[in-house]
Amino acid sequence: MNKGDHILNGILLAIGLGYVLYPSGGVETLRTIAAVLIPVVLGALFPDVDTDFGKHRKTLHNLPVLALLYVFPVYFGNLQYVWIGVATHYVLDVVGSKRGVALFYPLLDQEYGLPVGVTTVSKFATPVTVVITALELAAIAVVVHVAPEFFPTDAIQNLLDVESVLP
Repeated sequence: MNKGDHILNGILLAIGLGYVLYPSGGVETLRTIAAVLIPVVLGALFPDVDTDFGKHRKTLHNLPVLALLYVFPVYFGNLQYVWIGVATHYVLDVVGSKRGVALFYPLLDQEYGLPVGVTTVSKFATPVTVVITALELAAIAVVVHVAPEFFPTDAIQNLLDVESVLP
């Protein structure tokens, strides 16, 4: 996907997270959106920094980078929710684009993708982004509301713990 589609994905995901976590549309919904918007959008853009150094869709498009950004807040107390933007960037590039990403780089150079993607300049890139974002939000809603007993309690609590990043 292109940068505009990654930004759109981050914005839609932040808004959607607000409503998935707090469906009432009240103050908690708006506070959640405000808390996650900037970190998720920054995370959605972060992997493409490797267009200026390293190997694009390899250097910053891999699971070790995602793991590092997931645990970063544990040690430093900031950057919560950036990992969500990075993860959704990977999903868009794996599912939505033709090329895929090197998820296991630097161990493996092989790029993984699904055969259903479109090119970044395709007129279908933005609609594909919106559909993938909707599917991501549906998956999160299932984890949070439908089947939370099947997922680690800590992971769900971390997702729901927006209050820890609010003033």
